[in-house]
Amino acid sequence: MWKKYLKKLNLPESYISITLGFLVIIVAGLLVYNNFIKAKKFESELSQETKMEEKTQDISEALPLTHKVAENENLWTIAEKYYKSGYNWVTIAKENKLVNPDKIYVDQDLVIPKAETIKPESEKILTGAVAPAKTYTVVRGDNLWSISVREYGDGFAWTKIAKENNLVNPSLIHAGNVLKLPR
Repeated sequence: MWKKYLKKLNLPESYISITLGFLVIIVAGLLVYNNFIKAKKFESELSQETKMEEKTQDISEALPLTHKVAENENLWTIAEKYYKSGYNWVTIAKENKLVNPDKIYVDQDLVIPKAETIKPESEKILTGAVAPAKTYTVVRGDNLWSISVREYGDGFAWTKIAKENNLVNPSLIHAGNVLKLPR
């Protein structure tokens, strides 16, 4: 097939080899150039992330301040922004005397107080035999927070209960449900 084209073009093989060599050099040059562009882009993104991290540190030092709620924000994401821990949503809710922390509105002004970052206690590691999980029957008015305060003395332990019971929506539990309480 190539021989037919060569005969029609009436070019010696050396010209074709030189042309193909130039094409290989051009493609290799484009690949190297593209690699350098990506490396520069990566470096600029890295420096932007560093600047954002520094800005976040500056924000936490500037507390207390007022935050205007944006679309798709909740107390957890706002707490992560200012405290680097979503668990501080409780601090924001208490400071603003929110009756229902699940209901905040776009353009609502929230006071972000100066507070210590809340970190969950590390899970205790059981040695030897594993203790069986205790069960709890949900009564009207219960939620995972109140159950975890009653059973563990720590409201943030609600995540362990939700994980143990594979709850898709931890906010939705019904009277009569039997929950396993991990130990």
